[in-house]
Amino acid sequence: MHLEQAELQVIEASSGRQAIQLFQKYTIELLILDLMMDDGNGFEVLQYLREAKAESLVIALSARREVQDKILTLGLGADDYVTKPFSPVELVARVQAQLRRHRPSSYTAKLLRLNKLVLDIDNYVLQNDGKSFPLTPVECRLLEMFMQNPDRILTKREIYKQVWNHENFDANNLSVFISRIRSILEPTGSSSHYLHSIRGVGYRFSGDGQ
Repeated sequence: MHLEQAELQVIEASSGRQAIQLFQKYTIELLILDLMMDDGNGFEVLQYLREAKAESLVIALSARREVQDKILTLGLGADDYVTKPFSPVELVARVQAQLRRHRPSSYTAKLLRLNKLVLDIDNYVLQNDGKSFPLTPVECRLLEMFMQNPDRILTKREIYKQVWNHENFDANNLSVFISRIRSILEPTGSSSHYLHSIRGVGYRFSGDGQ
């Protein structure tokens, strides 16, 4: 009801199986996915979408608040994670923010370059010293923000507002995505240090990896 009031076209599925059938029939731009369903769990649907290389955005809903659950869900390819109970108004705001970011008109450039880093904004791919790394849409937006602001201290709230495009700051969501970006830019054994934590403030991105 709230989504339709926001002038969004909505298709409902009562089970994970039905959701997959709808994906095979329609072009779905964004999925609001409850992780716990009667015929299984949402992780199976999410895994199906990513194995099928579906470009649909996914906002996961769950009563689980543990960071580990968020890490698993975002690692499987979800673009946002909302814990229950939640405000319908907040959920609609998150949906609208994701759609604005995902639609082609959101992007002002195809490639963003910074020293050895090349970010393909349209295709969600980062090239680091010639090696390519696929990204989720949120990871891509975070890197876009960091690469556009090298060596500048960005507050956590500023980052969240810019990337998620709303005021409801979620420190756990942000820290999970920061960890994932670090694992891409600074794998175990690497001497590179791109993301620097500024205690009590936020992060500073070093474009030369120092």
